Amino acid sequence: MFSSALKSFSSNIASNYTIAPQPSGSSGPWRIFDARRKQGGKAASIFVFDKKSLEPQSGGLGGRGSATSLKRTHEEVLERLKREASNLARLRHPSILELAEPVEETRYGGLQFATEPVSASLAGLLQEKDEQERSGGATGRASRFVVEESDGTLRRRELEIDELEIQKGLLQLGKGLEFLHESAGLVHANLTPDAILINAKGDWKISGLSFTGPHESSTAATSLPPISLYEVLNHDPRLPRSVQMNIDYTSPDFVLDNTLTASADMFSLGLLILALYNSPHSSPLSTGSSLSSYKRVFSSSSSVPTQSNNFLIPKSHPLPPKLSSELLPRLITRRPAQRLSAREFQEASYFDNILVSTIRFLDALPAKTPNEKLSFMRGLPKITPQFPKSVLEKKVLPALLEELKDKDLLAPILTNVFAMIKAMPTGKRAFTEKVAPRLTEIFVTAKSAERDTSKEGGLMVLLENMDVAAKNCSGKEFRDEILPIFLLALESPTHALVDVALNGLPSILPVLDFSTIKNELFPAIANVFAKTSSLNIKIRGLEAFYILCGGRSEADSSNNDDLNGIGVPDKKPTSTSSSFILDKYTVQEKVVPMLKCIKTREPGVMMAALKVFRQVGEVADSDFLAIDVLPILWSMSLGPLLNLQQFQAFMTLIKSLSGRIEREQTRKLQEMSSGHGSSSTRSHAPGRGASSTFEAGSGLSTSGETDFESLVSGRKAGPANGGDLMNDWGSPVQPAAANGARNAPPAFSWQTAPATMQPARQQSSMSSLQQPNPGTRAITPDLASFTSLTPSSQFSQPLQPNRPMVSPTTNVPMRPAQPSQLNSAGNGTSINWSAASNPAQKFNLPPPPTSPQGFGQQSGYSFPAMKPPAVKPIQQQQPKPPQNGMSGGGLDKYESLL
Repeated sequence: MFSSALKSFSSNIASNYTIAPQPSGSSGPWRIFDARRKQGGKAASIFVFDKKSLEPQSGGLGGRGSATSLKRTHEEVLERLKREASNLARLRHPSILELAEPVEETRYGGLQFATEPVSASLAGLLQEKDEQERSGGATGRASRFVVEESDGTLRRRELEIDELEIQKGLLQLGKGLEFLHESAGLVHANLTPDAILINAKGDWKISGLSFTGPHESSTAATSLPPISLYEVLNHDPRLPRSVQMNIDYTSPDFVLDNTLTASADMFSLGLLILALYNSPHSSPLSTGSSLSSYKRVFSSSSSVPTQSNNFLIPKSHPLPPKLSSELLPRLITRRPAQRLSAREFQEASYFDNILVSTIRFLDALPAKTPNEKLSFMRGLPKITPQFPKSVLEKKVLPALLEELKDKDLLAPILTNVFAMIKAMPTGKRAFTEKVAPRLTEIFVTAKSAERDTSKEGGLMVLLENMDVAAKNCSGKEFRDEILPIFLLALESPTHALVDVALNGLPSILPVLDFSTIKNELFPAIANVFAKTSSLNIKIRGLEAFYILCGGRSEADSSNNDDLNGIGVPDKKPTSTSSSFILDKYTVQEKVVPMLKCIKTREPGVMMAALKVFRQVGEVADSDFLAIDVLPILWSMSLGPLLNLQQFQAFMTLIKSLSGRIEREQTRKLQEMSSGHGSSSTRSHAPGRGASSTFEAGSGLSTSGETDFESLVSGRKAGPANGGDLMNDWGSPVQPAAANGARNAPPAFSWQTAPATMQPARQQSSMSSLQQPNPGTRAITPDLASFTSLTPSSQFSQPLQPNRPMVSPTTNVPMRPAQPSQLNSAGNGTSINWSAASNPAQKFNLPPPPTSPQGFGQQSGYSFPAMKPPAVKPIQQQQPKPPQNGMSGGGLDKYESLL
């Protein structure tokens, strides 16, 4: 039972529509709410009447009789308002407000009905203009009325009243009145700004039909009762003015003559026109809803609007000449027979101009012949710039979109549509809300299994204006609504459509994300390239690959060749943005294999492929270029149809890529030799000694360990190699970082210097020769009489050299050092005997291991420093060749020192 009771309170409108919480405007006693149908999302307007608005603002002392009378009056008002909605359902005409849902009662006794979406009433619009003028704002400012977007955001309505809007609206009112007077046999009887509603297209619609009834000369059959002028003209103070007849817009036929004539609406129409130009925007008749005041106004000619008193309009708001001289004098006149009929009103010279005539033709476009429609569409672009932008968006553009159902007119209509989108400041909103959904409906939703050639002309126009579509769409909107049409064009068997689509690729890439380009757009282009048999499409496909790989379109680069005085443009073209360039993997694994499969050797195709390879060379790896790209380029360069200039273009790219490969490979090998040379050589050495000899000879030292030792010990690091650690007062030695190594054979400061320096080229990775240090001083007695020594037989077994080395002083080949460890009581320093056996090498001996006078720093290769005795300078001699078997000479004389 409870559920059934709940259903009884629910209404059809509340259950089927999502209604805005706040009203967007009002029309007489009705509050207007924006709404949207739950199924389909179609926009609508809900008119709501609250019964509480009929209650008096202050309580009275009336008795039971007055309360009963007031209740009966309220019931009469409700019946009249119900009749208003019923009249909308009965009277169907383009100039009368369209009813969407019939009237129904609300839970608290009110009324509501649904209509087509309306933006505002004419009364509300005039009130907005009054507020603008009082606040000092310029006319035409954005209206205070707001509308809710589909995404929930609010924006201001853009409502204007310019001269063309007034002419168009008045013409529509004339058509509506003609239908009421002649076809329906009715008189409106309360034609006021509150009874005029402006829909979403900017059309003026007649509403407020609560006082409508048959006129005296009516011959049409109608179920509406005649109007009781006595009841409707007498103002009831207990009721709000919004539910009563507005006498300020009433004809003297009702008040003074008490006759129901159709021409009474024409008098009211004249007063409504004056309200549009008056300041404030109201009727020049101000009676305060009093019949006596109204009669007093018409008792004097000076208080009646006439041409002589400028229709009581201030001179600061001049009337249009044709309106004041021809039209208004035949509307605001005392005698009904002198007034224009609704049909004659539409034929007035006031409406005789090209823009109004265009709108009139547009309204009658569905009834025109195909030839008339085609001629109209061809001539419309010449008139479009003269239209106000608001008229283009609200009136002309929707009318053209309605005619898109005619396939033969697709191309001319879309040509005009894109011209309007370019001209309108609100083109982006108009395109996304009106044009894009309609295009999707025509080309994608209504797609048939068979080829429809009638749509190809319109599709061609769309593809040619793809840049306009991209500029007026967000990325998501373009991907959802326009991209499917673009992909559909790529699949077309008509080569002209595919050609135009590929040519427009640079304009759509900036609005697409990388994933869409890679997964949707690129496969479609690749499919076209692989399957087409047209050379022109092949070339267009290669140009598309060039753009997708990061190249610049011809439009970006055609006028910037450094020969026209412009030079390189400051702004980088959008087509080179990394947001829509294919990634390296796609270029190497998908683009290049397709280029490799090109069978034709036509010069146009070859040169287009060359552009792609030039861009691939900036993206791909050098090894990929060497292995995959260069062979293809060589194959293409030898094509029999290429001329000399084209062949040279191929050779230029081949040389450029080869040079890049050479540079990168050289750099890579240099980095490998410098970073991994020590470890790779050590892996081939027999032991640690050989590795130390390699490091000393190649100039690669492990000075990092020595630096670390100095860092943690807090002592200043000494020379890495070749320093005189026993001479703290001598001249500073030159650093030899390139020759130092921790395990290199020791060099002593008291050995003699060679007569000649070893060439730098002999300091290879396997050489055991030590670089002489000319800055050392001898600390031993006179050694000039001693010859060079050779080690005993147990140390004289040479190793086989890795490569022959020629000494500058002898023809005997160099032998790599085979170090032998000679343990000492001090620190176990090893002596390089093979170095001592070289006749061109210094003779080195270590100092005594211990000494009470030792001082200075110690390292892995040094002995305690000793204060050197005063000795004579050593005379350098050329040492004699060593003699094998000398075991008693040489080192035996210095055995005590070891």
